[in-house]
Amino acid sequence: MTSPVSSFKVFLGLVLIGFMSSLDAIAQDKISKKALKDQDKNAQADRLFVEGQKYLMLEEFEKAYFYFEKAHQYKPKEPAINFKLAEILVRANETEKALDFGLRAVEGDPSNKYYHLLIAEVYSNQNKPKKAAEILQSLMDNSEENQQYILELASLYLTAQDYDNALKALDQAEEYYGVVEQLTVQKQRIYLRKNNLEAAIGEGKKLIEAHPGQSSYVLSLVEIYYNNGRSEEAMALVLESLGTYPNQPELHMAAYTLLKDKGKTDRSREYLYMAFENPDLGGDVKAKAFNEILLEMQTEDRDQVLDKLGNLMKEHNGSDPNVLIVLGDKEMASGDKDAALSYYKKSLETLPANEQVLQRVITLKFEENDNFDEIERYTIIGVDEFPEKPEFWFFDGTAKLAQKKFVEAKESLEKAENLNKGANKQINLLVFGQLGDVYHGLGEIENAFEFYEKGLKINPNDEHILNNYSYFLSLQKKDLEKAKKMSGRLVEKHPKNATYLDTHAWVLFQLEEYEAARSYMSKAIEIDSKPSGVMYEHLGDIYFKLGNKSEALKYWQKAEGGEEVSDYLSLKIKDRKYYE
Repeated sequence: MTSPVSSFKVFLGLVLIGFMSSLDAIAQDKISKKALKDQDKNAQADRLFVEGQKYLMLEEFEKAYFYFEKAHQYKPKEPAINFKLAEILVRANETEKALDFGLRAVEGDPSNKYYHLLIAEVYSNQNKPKKAAEILQSLMDNSEENQQYILELASLYLTAQDYDNALKALDQAEEYYGVVEQLTVQKQRIYLRKNNLEAAIGEGKKLIEAHPGQSSYVLSLVEIYYNNGRSEEAMALVLESLGTYPNQPELHMAAYTLLKDKGKTDRSREYLYMAFENPDLGGDVKAKAFNEILLEMQTEDRDQVLDKLGNLMKEHNGSDPNVLIVLGDKEMASGDKDAALSYYKKSLETLPANEQVLQRVITLKFEENDNFDEIERYTIIGVDEFPEKPEFWFFDGTAKLAQKKFVEAKESLEKAENLNKGANKQINLLVFGQLGDVYHGLGEIENAFEFYEKGLKINPNDEHILNNYSYFLSLQKKDLEKAKKMSGRLVEKHPKNATYLDTHAWVLFQLEEYEAARSYMSKAIEIDSKPSGVMYEHLGDIYFKLGNKSEALKYWQKAEGGEEVSDYLSLKIKDRKYYE
């Protein structure tokens, strides 16, 4: 029979076992809940990271940053999330915050080279090139695969003015990439900065030896020799290279320059002609040399030299716009504007976006004072190619005004005024004068007079405005004394200008000063090689007012079929009577 004590122990043992089992179950339940919570955090972070990455690829950086930051709240130590935040902050130039996140990424995964590269970029942006260089140097020391960053390393050392380490890096880069121009030029710059001319020359020679027949490398070394007072060695290098590779027109040009500087004119020209005879030499190079001779050469045989060079350019580079322009310049210098205009127009067929040449063509065409529809074709090119230049809008408005396209002219001239914004008073003056003419053409007389007044405030002596303003006042029979003063100033200054004499005569006519009017109008017709119909008509009107009807009829008949005659001319002739 079992004792009560033993039974109690067994019972107690069973209870303790059950209780312990319950504790284990509770503990296991608690662990699984924590794990589930962690799993949920990780899932949330992963989902948010993917969203951020999506917006990053779409370059919607604010949205990307929002999702990466949310992901960071769930997994603040995750290297990839810290890296992405740093990457976006670098773009936003928030370097301090970028550095903080970048360092966390490196701490979480020090083996990832891209995290280190981002830190180097941040340091570089903070103008701390030495720190950036230390990172790249460490990456390269730890792996042969990272030698591709050698150029960036050299650049950082240069920025830090650590020239010795920069040279070491460039030497290392040369072992990796071979002897190439980019590296040689950098090394030469460093050596020249360190006053080591011989080393710089040595690098140039090494580049030439590595790439024989490359004239640009020869020219680079020639320039170093020349800039350091060693022109004889420069010339020797040019001749040596031409001896081996004679088809190098750039070196012929170099020989021309070196010999010209030495005063050896005849020999220098031999090389110049050889260069121009070579079709491989670009038209831009030839045009530049041609223009320098045009502007600088003062010898008696200059024109002969230019003619020969011009013929060679036409033979080998005849369609090059640069060549056509300088040939036009030569014709302008010789006073042949028609020939110059022809060259300029041909150049614009190939290169219309040449502001200077466009202006030359337009102004030369305006000087001819005809064929305004052709001028308008060039002004349209001007406003299309240079829409922010008020000058071309002014030209365009003027060309349209000359064709009586008053509405279009008004739009272009107002555009010129708006673009100019008063910066150039001369443009404003010209625009105001033309707008006065436009508004008169539109029948808006008061607006026309307002713009003439605005122009005269800028320049009270502007001849275009003084003439047109006084003439249009006379047509309106308004402010005639003011008109007389304005037109009188013009004929006093220009007593042989037929246009001004005509205007002044008509002002005097409206003031009923007929004898004085006859004198000025007769003089205007006498001076003008091709008097207009309206001038003859005006003189007829004056004679009629003077009581000389036979002379009046004579000049009215001369006016028939002429320009700008009045609608009443035929009636005047028919009735032998003045109408207005």
